[in-house]
Amino acid sequence: MTISKRKKEHVEIAMNRNIGFRDKTSGFEKYDFVHCALPEMAFEEADPSIEFLNRRISFPLMITAMTGGYSGAVRINRALAEVCGKEKIALGVGSQRQTSENHDHLDTFRIVRKTAPDIPIVGNIGASQIARLDDLSPVVRMVDLVEADAMAVHLNPLHELLQPEGNRDFRGVLRAIEKLVRTLAVPVIVKEVGCGISEEVARRLAAAGVEWIDVAGAGGTSWTGIEFHRGANKRLARSFWDWGIPTVQSLWMAKNAGGVRVIASGGVRDGLSMAKAVALGAELCGAALPMLKALGSGERPSGLTRLIGEWREAFRSVMFLTGSRTCADLRREGLLEKTLDR
Repeated sequence: MTISKRKKEHVEIAMNRNIGFRDKTSGFEKYDFVHCALPEMAFEEADPSIEFLNRRISFPLMITAMTGGYSGAVRINRALAEVCGKEKIALGVGSQRQTSENHDHLDTFRIVRKTAPDIPIVGNIGASQIARLDDLSPVVRMVDLVEADAMAVHLNPLHELLQPEGNRDFRGVLRAIEKLVRTLAVPVIVKEVGCGISEEVARRLAAAGVEWIDVAGAGGTSWTGIEFHRGANKRLARSFWDWGIPTVQSLWMAKNAGGVRVIASGGVRDGLSMAKAVALGAELCGAALPMLKALGSGERPSGLTRLIGEWREAFRSVMFLTGSRTCADLRREGLLEKTLDR
């Protein structure tokens, strides 16, 4: 099966099947904010904007790696970039592996920067792919293709294990990441795809020079679920459907490792969970599936614009109701408390 056909299947399954975790949650529901009845500020003073990759964005949100590399992706990526540019948030593209094998769908990636010249754009390649490269020039070209402000390297051993055409050899990945950090002119973001990153792995990545980690924890989209519907070993996929470290736990682990800046994704489903992630130490939040579903066919960006507006309003409301004028204020001690009996 070609990579382009597989990427098309991933999007179709994500749009039309139930691929959420079944029993495991992200963990955001286990925390509540301490309400401040005396915020001593006006709502308009709540400023959620931050600097990310040397660009100012309106609030700490990135639509994370979704698609590219097949004919229908140009419509989706154009619409995503149009909305992200208008709303001033960051955007990550899907895996660019296909571009190293042929040049059939380069426009599905180029369209992002062309449509949104002023926002942070993050490229994407799989860790097991770079481990097999003697020469990293193909990754440099991927950065240039989307004029990326950073390059994401995704760690997905479970996903590869379950894919009928997956790569089960992850030897040399850390060494390749370390080499990539030294080679690229832009930062490297290392991310999982829904199983989380442990403290030990975060420490090893920090030692390799990685500046940003996207924990992409368990509790949101299950890529095991996606591969289950694509025809993976059903028994194995059922057993590992809920595999992974919940997002909140993984966020704590990455912060404890030290030396890295943390992005929280995996089960971030609204502005309130975004605010909790920031209060727990994340500098940025990522989401994909809710954005894809809000976009629909890619021809109605108004639905996505409305969703992002709702998330921003909820995020700013948390800031107001906790007396937080900036995102940094959300991280102060005592702002979150763990709930009981959840």
